[in-house]
Formats: sequence, C-alpha cells, structure tokens
Amino acid sequence: MSNSALLVMDMQAAMLSTLSAGPAVTASVGRAIASARSKGIPVIYVVVGFRPGAPEISANNKGFTQAKQMVTHVPPAEFMKIHPDLAPQENEAVVVKRRVSAFCGSDLEVLLRAMKIEEMVLSGIATSGVVLSTLREAADRDFRMTVLSDACADREEDVHTFLMEKIFIKQGEVMTVEEWSK
Repeated sequence: MSNSALLVMDMQAAMLSTLSAGPAVTASVGRAIASARSKGIPVIYVVVGFRPGAPEISANNKGFTQAKQMVTHVPPAEFMKIHPDLAPQENEAVVVKRRVSAFCGSDLEVLLRAMKIEEMVLSGIATSGVVLSTLREAADRDFRMTVLSDACADREEDVHTFLMEKIFIKQGEVMTVEEWSK
C-alpha cells in the first residue's frame, strides 16, 4: 500500500442526511479512515463546493441545475462541511471540486503528484457520481485504483451493485473496508 492515498469524497453532512444508507456508509468510511491513519496512509478529503449563489453552475448542466436550489439556500461553508464523525485532522488536505469528478475544477492531481501517490483508494457518495467519475478519470491518468465497496453508497442500490460488480472491476480492485484493512 505504499504510495497510496485514501480519498473520502463528498461525505458532506448536508448530502449524507438525504441518503438512507448514510449511517452505514459513514461508519464504513470511518473504519477506512482509522485504518489508513494507523498505517500512515494519507487521507485526502474531496468536497463539492460553490461560491455564494453558485455561479459555477450553468443552466446547461442538468444534474447540477437541479441541485442549485439546495446549494444556494445554504452558506457555502455549511454545505461543504464534512460529517463530524469523519472530520479531517489538521494535517489532512481538503480538496474542493466544482463538478462530479474529484479532478474537475480542483487541484487534486497536483496534490497527488507532489505526494508521489500512485494508487487511489476510493470511498464516498454517490457510487454513480463522484466514485464512478473519479475512478474513470484517475485510471485514464494511470493511477492504480481500489474501490471500497462498503464505503460507497448510491441512492439506487442496484446501480451501486452493478457498478461494483460489472464496471469498477475492469479498472481497479473492489474490496470491502475489512479486506483492505488487513
């Protein structure tokens, strides 16, 4: 696991509160964070965030246009707040992205390259959003990939299962937090 980093993606309290699997995935991500820290593996947090009024959201972007109503009624700092059970330590990076992929509109790749990270271990919500987009983009950038199946969740369980069993295995390893922590 040398040259690895655990990415904790979109585990924002505001977003988790709308997900029925929120408590279970939060617990799994918490175990992954504890394991990474105990092994000296960097933990990098990724949050989606916008300026006040969300001027980054174009009317052409169907997915984000629907979310714009929610993010414009919440102060940006409050919307980007990571769930308190998963809070970053002072020395852990928090990357702000502007779209679905952890790379889009962020300095994630600069950070990973500076840290000499070659393998990304993914956790977060939603499986069909940030996890899928980040996995595909990171694989194209020649990172080795691992996805922690029980540290990810989606609003549709069948979509989560399909991605884990049929798509993600083609670009990386898929395992549980317990398997990864060994």
